[in-house]
Amino acid sequence: MAKYTVEMVGNIQDYPKLTHQQTMEKINEYHQTKKEDIKEELVLCNLKLVLSLVQKYHQRTNNLDDLFQVGIIGLIKSIENFDTSLNVRFSTYAVPLIIGEMKRYLRDNSPLRIPRSIRDLAYKAMLENEKYIKSYDKDASTKELSHLLKVDESLLVEALSSTHNVTSLSQEIQNDGNGQIEMVTQIPNPKNELDHINDYMDLKQAIRHLDQKEKQIINQRYFQDLTQSEIAKELFISQAQVSRIEKQALAHLKKYMS
Repeated sequence: MAKYTVEMVGNIQDYPKLTHQQTMEKINEYHQTKKEDIKEELVLCNLKLVLSLVQKYHQRTNNLDDLFQVGIIGLIKSIENFDTSLNVRFSTYAVPLIIGEMKRYLRDNSPLRIPRSIRDLAYKAMLENEKYIKSYDKDASTKELSHLLKVDESLLVEALSSTHNVTSLSQEIQNDGNGQIEMVTQIPNPKNELDHINDYMDLKQAIRHLDQKEKQIINQRYFQDLTQSEIAKELFISQAQVSRIEKQALAHLKKYMS
Protein backbone atom coordinates (compact mmCIF):
# COMPACT_ATOMS: atom_id res chain seq x y z
CA MET A 1 0.00 0.00 0.00
CA ALA A 2 2.99 2.31 0.32
CA LYS A 3 2.95 3.22 -3.36
CA TYR A 4 -0.60 4.51 -2.93
CA THR A 5 0.29 6.86 -0.08
CA VAL A 6 0.08 10.58 -0.89
CA GLU A 7 1.36 13.21 1.53
CA MET A 8 -0.84 16.30 1.54
CA VAL A 9 0.42 19.68 2.67
CA GLY A 10 -2.29 22.32 3.03
CA ASN A 11 -5.84 22.26 1.76
CA ILE A 12 -7.18 20.52 -1.36
CA GLN A 13 -8.22 23.96 -2.62
CA ASP A 14 -4.52 24.96 -2.65
CA TYR A 15 -3.75 22.62 -5.53
CA PRO A 16 -4.45 24.07 -9.00
CA LYS A 17 -6.71 22.39 -11.52
CA LEU A 18 -4.74 21.30 -14.58
CA THR A 19 -6.07 21.96 -18.05
CA HIS A 20 -6.72 19.01 -20.38
CA GLN A 21 -3.49 19.75 -22.28
CA GLN A 22 -1.43 20.07 -19.09
CA THR A 23 -2.82 16.78 -17.83
CA MET A 24 -1.93 14.99 -21.06
CA GLU A 25 1.60 16.42 -20.98
CA LYS A 26 2.13 15.46 -17.32
CA ILE A 27 0.86 11.90 -17.85
CA ASN A 28 3.07 11.47 -20.92
CA GLU A 29 6.05 12.76 -18.96
CA TYR A 30 5.32 10.40 -16.07
CA HIS A 31 4.92 7.37 -18.36
CA GLN A 32 8.29 8.17 -19.95
CA THR A 33 10.25 8.95 -16.78
CA LYS A 34 8.30 7.21 -13.96
CA LYS A 35 9.23 10.12 -11.69
CA GLU A 36 7.26 9.93 -8.46
CA ASP A 37 7.08 13.73 -8.06
CA ILE A 38 5.21 14.01 -11.39
CA LYS A 39 2.75 11.31 -10.36
CA GLU A 40 2.24 12.99 -7.00
CA GLU A 41 1.55 16.32 -8.71
CA LEU A 42 -1.07 14.65 -10.93
CA VAL A 43 -2.69 13.08 -7.88
CA LEU A 44 -2.74 16.30 -5.86
CA CYS A 45 -4.19 18.30 -8.75
CA ASN A 46 -7.00 15.75 -9.18
CA LEU A 47 -7.96 15.35 -5.53
CA LYS A 48 -11.09 17.47 -6.08
CA LEU A 49 -12.33 14.77 -8.46
CA VAL A 50 -11.88 12.11 -5.78
CA LEU A 51 -13.51 14.33 -3.16
CA SER A 52 -16.55 14.92 -5.38
CA LEU A 53 -17.04 11.14 -5.65
CA VAL A 54 -16.52 10.67 -1.90
CA GLN A 55 -19.38 13.12 -1.34
CA LYS A 56 -21.53 10.98 -3.64
CA TYR A 57 -21.13 8.01 -1.29
CA HIS A 58 -20.70 9.86 2.01
CA GLN A 59 -23.95 8.53 3.50
CA ARG A 60 -22.96 4.90 2.92
CA THR A 61 -20.05 4.79 5.35
CA ASN A 62 -18.88 6.35 8.59
CA ASN A 63 -15.23 6.22 7.53
CA LEU A 64 -14.82 8.92 4.89
CA ASP A 65 -11.03 8.99 5.33
CA ASP A 66 -10.72 5.38 4.21
CA LEU A 67 -13.15 5.98 1.34
CA PHE A 68 -11.05 8.95 0.25
CA GLN A 69 -7.87 6.85 0.38
CA VAL A 70 -9.33 4.03 -1.75
CA GLY A 71 -10.55 6.69 -4.17
CA ILE A 72 -6.94 7.88 -4.48
CA ILE A 73 -5.94 4.28 -5.27
CA GLY A 74 -8.37 4.39 -8.21
CA LEU A 75 -6.95 7.76 -9.27
CA ILE A 76 -3.38 6.42 -9.24
CA LYS A 77 -4.40 3.35 -11.23
CA SER A 78 -5.95 5.72 -13.76
CA ILE A 79 -2.72 7.70 -14.04
CA GLU A 80 -0.69 4.51 -14.46
CA ASN A 81 -2.92 3.06 -17.19
CA PHE A 82 -4.32 6.05 -19.07
CA ASP A 83 -3.55 6.15 -22.80
CA THR A 84 -3.10 9.77 -23.90
CA SER A 85 -3.37 8.81 -27.56
CA LEU A 86 -7.09 8.17 -27.09
CA ASN A 87 -9.50 11.01 -27.76
CA VAL A 88 -10.95 11.07 -24.25
CA ARG A 89 -10.62 13.32 -21.21
CA PHE A 90 -8.68 11.93 -18.26
CA SER A 91 -11.60 12.47 -15.86
CA THR A 92 -13.89 10.44 -18.15
CA TYR A 93 -11.49 7.52 -17.86
CA ALA A 94 -10.67 7.98 -14.17
CA VAL A 95 -14.17 8.27 -12.70
CA PRO A 96 -15.24 4.62 -13.34
CA LEU A 97 -11.97 3.33 -11.86
CA ILE A 98 -12.27 5.53 -8.77
CA ILE A 99 -15.91 4.53 -8.28
CA GLY A 100 -14.92 0.88 -8.74
CA GLU A 101 -12.43 1.10 -5.87
CA MET A 102 -14.99 2.86 -3.67
CA LYS A 103 -17.71 0.29 -4.41
CA ARG A 104 -15.27 -2.53 -3.68
CA TYR A 105 -14.45 -0.93 -0.32
CA LEU A 106 -18.13 -0.40 0.51
CA ARG A 107 -18.95 -3.96 -0.51
CA ASP A 108 -16.15 -5.47 1.57
CA ASN A 109 -17.22 -3.43 4.59
CA SER A 110 -20.95 -3.93 4.17
CA PRO A 111 -22.85 -5.27 7.23
CA LEU A 112 -24.80 -7.54 4.87
CA ARG A 113 -23.40 -11.06 4.50
CA ILE A 114 -22.86 -11.76 0.80
CA PRO A 115 -21.73 -15.23 -0.39
CA ARG A 116 -18.01 -15.36 -1.17
CA SER A 117 -18.66 -16.70 -4.68
CA ILE A 118 -20.90 -13.72 -5.48
CA ARG A 119 -18.34 -11.26 -4.10
CA ASP A 120 -15.55 -12.91 -6.09
CA LEU A 121 -17.60 -12.74 -9.29
CA ALA A 122 -18.38 -9.05 -8.70
CA TYR A 123 -14.67 -8.37 -8.17
CA LYS A 124 -13.72 -10.22 -11.38
CA ALA A 125 -16.40 -8.29 -13.26
CA MET A 126 -15.01 -4.97 -12.01
CA LEU A 127 -11.48 -5.93 -13.08
CA GLU A 128 -12.75 -7.05 -16.48
CA ASN A 129 -14.70 -3.81 -16.85
CA GLU A 130 -11.54 -1.80 -16.10
CA LYS A 131 -9.75 -3.65 -18.94
CA TYR A 132 -12.74 -3.01 -21.21
CA ILE A 133 -12.72 0.73 -20.41
CA LYS A 134 -9.01 0.91 -21.22
CA SER A 135 -9.62 -0.73 -24.61
CA TYR A 136 -12.91 0.87 -25.67
CA ASP A 137 -13.25 4.08 -23.54
CA LYS A 138 -16.65 3.00 -22.17
CA ASP A 139 -18.18 0.61 -19.65
CA ALA A 140 -18.94 -2.92 -20.79
CA SER A 141 -22.57 -4.03 -20.80
CA THR A 142 -23.60 -6.93 -18.55
CA LYS A 143 -24.06 -9.03 -21.68
CA GLU A 144 -20.50 -8.31 -22.80
CA LEU A 145 -19.10 -8.97 -19.32
CA SER A 146 -21.02 -12.24 -18.99
CA HIS A 147 -19.54 -13.34 -22.33
CA LEU A 148 -16.01 -12.35 -21.32
CA LEU A 149 -16.31 -14.09 -17.94
CA LYS A 150 -18.24 -17.06 -19.38
CA VAL A 151 -21.01 -16.83 -16.76
CA ASP A 152 -24.77 -16.57 -16.97
CA GLU A 153 -25.89 -12.95 -17.36
CA SER A 154 -28.52 -13.24 -14.59
CA LEU A 155 -25.85 -14.47 -12.16
CA LEU A 156 -23.60 -11.58 -13.13
CA VAL A 157 -26.42 -9.08 -12.55
CA GLU A 158 -26.95 -10.56 -9.08
CA ALA A 159 -23.22 -10.27 -8.33
CA LEU A 160 -23.02 -6.66 -9.52
CA SER A 161 -26.16 -5.78 -7.56
CA SER A 162 -24.44 -6.99 -4.40
CA THR A 163 -21.99 -4.08 -4.71
CA HIS A 164 -24.78 -1.52 -4.25
CA ASN A 165 -25.68 -0.46 -0.74
CA VAL A 166 -29.34 -0.31 0.25
CA THR A 167 -30.59 3.24 0.69
CA SER A 168 -33.89 5.07 1.03
CA LEU A 169 -35.44 7.00 -1.84
CA SER A 170 -36.31 9.72 0.66
CA GLN A 171 -32.61 10.10 1.53
CA GLU A 172 -31.40 13.64 0.93
CA ILE A 173 -28.44 14.28 -1.37
CA GLN A 174 -26.43 17.40 -2.23
CA ASN A 175 -27.74 19.41 -5.20
CA ASP A 176 -24.52 20.95 -6.58
CA GLY A 177 -24.37 23.68 -3.97
CA ASN A 178 -28.10 24.45 -4.08
CA GLY A 179 -29.04 22.68 -0.86
CA GLN A 180 -30.44 19.22 -0.21
CA ILE A 181 -32.94 17.38 -2.41
CA GLU A 182 -34.57 13.97 -2.05
CA MET A 183 -33.06 11.16 -4.11
CA VAL A 184 -36.48 10.16 -5.45
CA THR A 185 -36.70 13.45 -7.36
CA GLN A 186 -33.56 12.50 -9.31
CA ILE A 187 -34.91 9.24 -10.78
CA PRO A 188 -34.86 9.86 -14.52
CA ASN A 189 -38.08 9.92 -16.50
CA PRO A 190 -37.43 8.43 -19.95
CA LYS A 191 -40.09 10.71 -21.41
CA ASN A 192 -38.33 13.85 -20.25
CA GLU A 193 -34.63 12.99 -20.43
CA LEU A 194 -32.09 12.45 -23.18
CA ASP A 195 -31.09 9.08 -21.76
CA HIS A 196 -31.99 7.11 -24.87
CA ILE A 197 -30.28 9.42 -27.36
CA ASN A 198 -27.33 7.49 -28.70
CA ASP A 199 -26.87 9.06 -32.08
CA TYR A 200 -24.02 11.54 -31.73
CA MET A 201 -24.61 13.19 -35.07
CA ASP A 202 -28.21 14.06 -34.20
CA LEU A 203 -27.06 15.58 -30.93
CA LYS A 204 -24.33 17.58 -32.66
CA GLN A 205 -26.88 18.89 -35.15
CA ALA A 206 -29.30 19.85 -32.37
CA ILE A 207 -26.59 21.76 -30.47
CA ARG A 208 -26.18 24.06 -33.49
CA HIS A 209 -29.68 25.42 -32.82
CA LEU A 210 -28.69 26.69 -29.36
CA ASP A 211 -27.58 30.27 -28.80
CA GLN A 212 -23.95 30.99 -27.94
CA LYS A 213 -24.36 31.02 -24.16
CA GLU A 214 -26.43 27.81 -24.17
CA LYS A 215 -23.78 26.09 -26.32
CA GLN A 216 -21.03 27.25 -23.98
CA ILE A 217 -22.77 26.00 -20.83
CA ILE A 218 -23.72 22.64 -22.37
CA ASN A 219 -20.13 22.19 -23.56
CA GLN A 220 -18.65 23.09 -20.19
CA ARG A 221 -21.12 21.00 -18.17
CA TYR A 222 -21.20 17.83 -20.24
CA PHE A 223 -17.95 17.83 -22.20
CA GLN A 224 -15.52 19.64 -19.88
CA ASP A 225 -16.93 18.27 -16.58
CA LEU A 226 -17.28 21.71 -14.96
CA THR A 227 -19.75 22.33 -12.15
CA GLN A 228 -22.40 25.02 -12.28
CA SER A 229 -20.41 26.98 -9.68
CA GLU A 230 -17.25 26.91 -11.80
CA ILE A 231 -19.13 28.04 -14.89
CA ALA A 232 -20.84 30.84 -12.96
CA LYS A 233 -17.47 32.21 -11.81
CA GLU A 234 -16.08 32.07 -15.34
CA LEU A 235 -19.11 33.83 -16.88
CA PHE A 236 -19.53 36.29 -13.97
CA ILE A 237 -23.18 35.28 -13.45
CA SER A 238 -24.97 33.53 -10.61
CA GLN A 239 -25.22 29.76 -10.27
CA ALA A 240 -29.00 30.10 -10.47
CA GLN A 241 -28.63 31.73 -13.90
CA VAL A 242 -26.36 28.90 -15.06
CA SER A 243 -28.92 26.36 -13.85
CA ARG A 244 -31.75 28.17 -15.66
CA ILE A 245 -29.80 28.42 -18.95
CA GLU A 246 -28.76 24.77 -18.71
CA LYS A 247 -32.36 23.61 -18.21
CA GLN A 248 -33.48 25.85 -21.07
CA ALA A 249 -30.77 24.42 -23.36
CA LEU A 250 -31.70 20.83 -22.47
CA ALA A 251 -35.34 21.60 -23.21
CA HIS A 252 -34.34 23.01 -26.61
CA LEU A 253 -32.22 19.94 -27.38
CA LYS A 254 -35.12 17.70 -26.48
CA LYS A 255 -37.37 19.67 -28.82
CA TYR A 256 -34.92 19.56 -31.72
CA MET A 257 -34.29 15.82 -31.29
CA SER A 258 -37.88 14.69 -30.77
